[in-house]
Amino acid sequence: MSNDSSGLSGFLFFIMFILGVIWALIYTILWIVAVIIANLPWIIICLSIIGVIVTTWRSVGIYNRFYSLKNSSEATLGQIHVAMKKRFDMIEQLHAIVGQYAGYEKDTLIRITRIRASVNEKKPRDLRAIQYESNALLGRLIVTAEAYPALQASTLFASLMNSIETIEDEIAQHRYKYNEISEQYNTMTDTIPERFIGDIAGLKKIDYLEFEDRIASIPTGKLISTGY
Repeated sequence: MSNDSSGLSGFLFFIMFILGVIWALIYTILWIVAVIIANLPWIIICLSIIGVIVTTWRSVGIYNRFYSLKNSSEATLGQIHVAMKKRFDMIEQLHAIVGQYAGYEKDTLIRITRIRASVNEKKPRDLRAIQYESNALLGRLIVTAEAYPALQASTLFASLMNSIETIEDEIAQHRYKYNEISEQYNTMTDTIPERFIGDIAGLKKIDYLEFEDRIASIPTGKLISTGY
């Protein structure tokens, strides 16, 4: 009988302990809620300040990323301008060498000089026409050189053609890098929240460079004027 009484007492103590814990938890929760309600304006202000700080930090990061890519694209475009001018220099040298065998074409030299001088002023979308003209001029000189075996066998001609191929590889590498940077930049202008920052800053998409780095085929007709 005493054992039953002892067991019942233990069970009741356990129930009372559980109820006490539950009441303590409820009281604690109610106290926290009361504190929150009492300090709600300050909590809202603090959360607002934190939100402004985080948003500003994020916006500045996006803005800096935009301009980092923009500056990189402009720097790479400058390298392309330099490489294209080097290519025109080599085409001019090739024209001089071929002219020793086939006759000197003053009009061709004038075109080479005029186009080369305009390279730095051109935007990406304008470089396609310049590269086309460059390929056409080079292609015509190669066609002319094929009629003179002694010219093709000369060390100077071979060296110059190798240099032209090297600069074409350089243009191709710069063009790939430029388009890769432009793709990252343009993707940011299409995504949120980057798009909003770009619109506020007045940033526009960057044009891709789309042209052949080398001669796809040797032209056989007259050079087509592109207005340069």
